[in-house]
Amino acid sequence: MTVPAPARLAIIAGSGGLPAALVASLAERPLICAPEGFAPAGLDVDQTFRVERLALFLHWLEDQGVTEVAFAGAVQRPRLDPSLFDPATATMVPRLLAAMGQGDDATLREVLAIFEEAGFALRGVADLAPALVPGPGVYAGGVTAQDETDAARAAAIVQALGAVDVGQGCVVAGGLCLAVEALPGTDAMLGFVAQIPASLRPARGLFYKAPKPAQDRRIDLPTLGVQTLRHAAAAGLGGVVWQAGGVICLDLPAMQQEADALGLTLWAR
Repeated sequence: MTVPAPARLAIIAGSGGLPAALVASLAERPLICAPEGFAPAGLDVDQTFRVERLALFLHWLEDQGVTEVAFAGAVQRPRLDPSLFDPATATMVPRLLAAMGQGDDATLREVLAIFEEAGFALRGVADLAPALVPGPGVYAGGVTAQDETDAARAAAIVQALGAVDVGQGCVVAGGLCLAVEALPGTDAMLGFVAQIPASLRPARGLFYKAPKPAQDRRIDLPTLGVQTLRHAAAAGLGGVVWQAGGVICLDLPAMQQEADALGLTLWAR
């Protein structure tokens, strides 16, 4: 009887701390690969690749015995150089461009499809390291009746935004939406909220984060960390709330300690 070879995992790593947090949660070190220009923090990269040479990179993964792939970290849309396309990758360009025209979620789904068609099994962060995706609970502070109302309002807003592939977060205070997350990202949104005059906004309020309704949760789950809490506090907010089981917390103990120091509520709703 032939014994199947053990699965070998490769992480397609973007920038930020998530790839390192994921690797630290695994029993064995995977192969670390990164798109050019998006090196992960705190990790040595085994292979850098360009999107224009994606087909060649997929063949390289196969040659290394890779059978499973996980995506972790932040990657912005690359500027493609047509002169660098190899013939096989060039055939993928029309489908990628069509997906990019529909939004980030559609683009990521197409990328996943290309990797699956190449024979790789896709693993999500929640599957590989469930401790990074906390379940329901109040992890710091307390939840007020106004928090419950604001969180319900925020969840409805994020669901509506996600349905048209816009964003994964918003800020609500006293039932009013102060800002929504778009292409510039979470930090830019919280920076905008910090500049809203106190006369135009209710006190306290919260930042809410959740995946898009139809999102493939094997890629691009929302991520929170200590720095997010600091930005939320600087914006005058009283809490950070997220959809339980749908958001990555890079270091929950450190987030709890920081939330206590800042007087913030942490709630996986």
